[in-house]
Amino acid sequence: MSAQAARKPASLLSIGQVLAKLGPEFPDLSPSKLRFLEDQGLITPQRTPSGYRKFDAADLERLRYILTLQRDHYLPLKVILGHLDDIDHGRSPQIPGANVRVEAPSILGAERRLSRAELQSEAGATKQLVADAISAQLLPGAEPFGDAAVQALKALVELERFGIEPRHLRGMRQSAQREAALIESALKPMRGRRETSSQAQAAEAARDLASHIQSVRELLTRDALGA
Repeated sequence: MSAQAARKPASLLSIGQVLAKLGPEFPDLSPSKLRFLEDQGLITPQRTPSGYRKFDAADLERLRYILTLQRDHYLPLKVILGHLDDIDHGRSPQIPGANVRVEAPSILGAERRLSRAELQSEAGATKQLVADAISAQLLPGAEPFGDAAVQALKALVELERFGIEPRHLRGMRQSAQREAALIESALKPMRGRRETSSQAQAAEAARDLASHIQSVRELLTRDALGA
């Protein structure tokens, strides 16, 4: 008998139970978003003979990991799909855009939840740098902090060595907000559709657009530096 066939029905969760478990951590999770993630090939829940989706513990943790990558690293689903494919094939890939590796085959605990003191220690920063970064809105204002915050703070530690302080980068928050407004304007027709999957599709399109804008920004910076 296969491992899948040996699972007890009681160990499987319905969509409603998945939402109850993950909803407090990911308030925007909905049945339509779960279906959208399945359509995109990121999750593969089981089906009952009558067609209802059922999730086991591994599905739940995989889903938590996907949602964490979306929320904390703002990665497009196609990037996450490639990352998960590496994990599924036994590799230990680095999270795209972060110096954090994931040990295969488990993805449990890959994304941490750190206190302010733990963040400071992990990044090798001073209390003042952390305070300045939060004041400049370069870091979230409250705990817990994820790996994205660790990566950002480590970058700020390196910048500080050259005299570049968080206050010098304060304009980056305003720039990000302008870009977000531009993306929201571009996606307004999509968000206005009545289909239940539209919000999930719009969120994924937003990540794609943000990724493209980031590519243009990096190109312009290199060009300005003559690199």
